[in-house]
Amino acid sequence: MAKKKRHSRVEIASKLAQANDLATQGKQQSEIARALGVSVMTLHRWRKAPPGPRPASVATHEAGQPYQMRRGGDRIAELQLENSRLRRLVTDLLLEKIKLEEAGGTFGQVNDSKNASRGSKNAVLLK
Repeated sequence: MAKKKRHSRVEIASKLAQANDLATQGKQQSEIARALGVSVMTLHRWRKAPPGPRPASVATHEAGQPYQMRRGGDRIAELQLENSRLRRLVTDLLLEKIKLEEAGGTFGQVNDSKNASRGSKNAVLLK
């Protein structure tokens, strides 16, 4: 059985950059893995892993822009975090509005006839 070869983060990052270059040239995954000296599964596992700190020479793209590979899971996690923040913000604003309505009595009411039915619905939803 062959001894497992451990690659450093620098080696992994440089090999992933080479793999991306070969992929843009139209090479197949098996050819890319063979050229890099790793298995297809290792290459897949490296691509799936969350991006860690990368050295400056590898972390920049040709145009000098930071090279970022975002995964779908990262984007979903960001959206879920933003969603929870926004929900908290809306809840805080609704509570603040209720406090102001109780204190002032006519906060945000333009026409009593239109808001009369709305107020009762809000009161039912908030209780």
